[in-house]
Amino acid sequence: MKHKSIKNLTILLFTTLSFMLNAQITISGKVNFKNKGVKDISVTLKDTYDGATTDEKGNYSFQTTEKGNQTLVFSNPKFEEVEKSISIGDEPLTANADLKEQISEIAAVTISAGAIEASDKKRATALLTPIDIYTTAGADGQISSALNYLPGVQKVGESEGLFVRGGTGAETKIFMDGSLINNYFSNSVPGIAGRDRFNTSLFRGNIFSSGGYSAIYGQALSGVLILESVDLPSTTSYDFGISPLFASGSYQKLSDRKTYSFGTSLSYFNLDLIQKIFKYNTNFTKPAQGFGGDANFRIKTKSGGMLKYYMNFDKNQMAVKSLSLEPEYDQTKVDLNAANMYHNFSFRQKLGSYLLNVGTSYSLNDSKLHFSTFKNELETPQTDFNNKGNYFNLKTVMERKINRISAVRGGFEFNNAHETNNFGKNYTDLISSGFAETDMGFSNNLSAKVGLRVEHSSYLNKTNFAPRLALAYRLAKDWTSSLAYGIFYQNPESKYLNSEAPLTFQKAEHYIFQVQKTSEGRSFRLEAFYKDYQKLTKTIGDQYVQTAINNDGNGIAKGAEIFWRDKKTFKNIDYWISYSLLDTKRDFMNYPVSLTPSFAAKHTLSIVAKKFVTDWKTGFNLSYTYASGRPYYDIVSQNGTNILRQEGTVKDYSGLNFSLNYLPNLGKKDSKAFTVFVLSVSNILGNKNIYGYQFSNDGLRSSAVLPPVNTFVFVGAFISFGVDKTNDAINNNL
Repeated sequence: MKHKSIKNLTILLFTTLSFMLNAQITISGKVNFKNKGVKDISVTLKDTYDGATTDEKGNYSFQTTEKGNQTLVFSNPKFEEVEKSISIGDEPLTANADLKEQISEIAAVTISAGAIEASDKKRATALLTPIDIYTTAGADGQISSALNYLPGVQKVGESEGLFVRGGTGAETKIFMDGSLINNYFSNSVPGIAGRDRFNTSLFRGNIFSSGGYSAIYGQALSGVLILESVDLPSTTSYDFGISPLFASGSYQKLSDRKTYSFGTSLSYFNLDLIQKIFKYNTNFTKPAQGFGGDANFRIKTKSGGMLKYYMNFDKNQMAVKSLSLEPEYDQTKVDLNAANMYHNFSFRQKLGSYLLNVGTSYSLNDSKLHFSTFKNELETPQTDFNNKGNYFNLKTVMERKINRISAVRGGFEFNNAHETNNFGKNYTDLISSGFAETDMGFSNNLSAKVGLRVEHSSYLNKTNFAPRLALAYRLAKDWTSSLAYGIFYQNPESKYLNSEAPLTFQKAEHYIFQVQKTSEGRSFRLEAFYKDYQKLTKTIGDQYVQTAINNDGNGIAKGAEIFWRDKKTFKNIDYWISYSLLDTKRDFMNYPVSLTPSFAAKHTLSIVAKKFVTDWKTGFNLSYTYASGRPYYDIVSQNGTNILRQEGTVKDYSGLNFSLNYLPNLGKKDSKAFTVFVLSVSNILGNKNIYGYQFSNDGLRSSAVLPPVNTFVFVGAFISFGVDKTNDAINNNL
């Protein structure tokens, strides 16, 4: 009886299995994209486990026992998901599908010609974050100095500003949260560069464009630096810094619900002690000294918007004495007494399908220079230059997304400048601008940006139209290419507007081609450019005071740049290498003929390397810069004509810098303070670099323009209460 039951059960199982096998239906077909079969497409019956994956030719086949009306799903992350309704009967079924590319912000190629971005939005492409700036040896924690280690930027030590691809320092403009900063650098005396007035930690990221930039920005012939301030701090904190040069303190309060914050800081610096320790090339009869502070508040709205206000002020002074090049004097001296103030207000808010950005800024510059001469130690006052400037900027941008990678934006901008001096100058100019721009994502592999900017200057009483165009195409998985073209205008510098000469906008046309490869831990970019300058300002006068006479100047700049950054090859070592080739000539300012500008080096090479040793709680940083010799000229005005009396080339520039950061609290979980000790040595080999030459009125005597000190050593301590930066340190980011 028992054997009979087993026999019956076996028959039942085989009968059921035979029925199921006979009931299975085969579903097959082909999946195409642009009329070509696509592999690795998942094909499944919705809400079942039945399905298959396409082969190399796009074919698939599977069997199912399902019946009736069903839904066939075709999916792959690179393509839009397709659902196809089918009816399964007793016969084999064929179902083909045509796919569309999945468009996404992450996968889409972005336009990067001329731009280097470092921000929270695009960490994968970040090339120069705020932490990078602090840990770049020789940058002294300054954004502008750190940018000197990127391709396209010239190393010009005797003057502040970003000298980009053959352009002057005034041809690159700096913006904070979209608003123009008219006084980014501190005031200084001739031959000594001013420093950044803004704390690097204020900004969460930056976009540096060495050409071909967006139509949202204008009045810059060469490039723009776009700084993006922090929204809300991560926590409440107290920070203190102390060194032989300065002392600083700050407080930042974050609300318990993290909906608003406010803070303030104060700082004081004095180079007196350092000058007594090191041998300076510059004779500071009054050491560079000053004090300043800032304040801010930030409010996050209930609907996710952000309102931010920031202000800073500073006062600085110094006096420099040097040997006179004129035989009737023994020495000359210049005294500086300056004050600056900056206010920035910005508001960002989503309004339905639109994003509104409103920003406004106000700058006040007050600079007093007093020149005097000495004969037999008797001082004789010569000239006072008292300059005061008020600047107001307002910009509004409205943006709307069309789809995931396409958008349109437009807006307007007003930039008003009013300057006076003690020689009767009373300059006022209102530049009114309108702009429109669209991002067009045709696919994940092709995108474009088209824009137009229109400007009107009340001083020049003229209007310009500046079109911009850029394209990006993905060549392969990690390789992209970009093209950019644009026309850019800028008013003549106001310091040369000392007459009623009829002038117009200066003009530059940019042509840029870039190839870039980005993979995990590595970045490579090759960029070639050509710039055509027209209507450049021509001046008459000596080396100290020049007056614009017309816009008949012109010039070109062309070259190629290479950038390589690698965090992967060597364990715990982050390094980058940049090289720039620049071929440029200009007939502008008081140049009698077309010449290579005195600030332009043909070859520039920079190497930066960083390593953090966790066991030693120390980060080690090195940087090296080489620049081929720059030209210098002795140009004078005689009878209304500019004459080139002498010319030459200074020796090649070379500088090796070193810094280390020691974190004694690293790994101590109960530590109430995070402390960093910093040691930095600039030009550690003591190379005697020369920036150029100054000449006497008769051209018979000259003196070299030197850095204030050949080798500079900085030692300091920074203490933060409430902020734990351990992870940044371990990840070689501090």
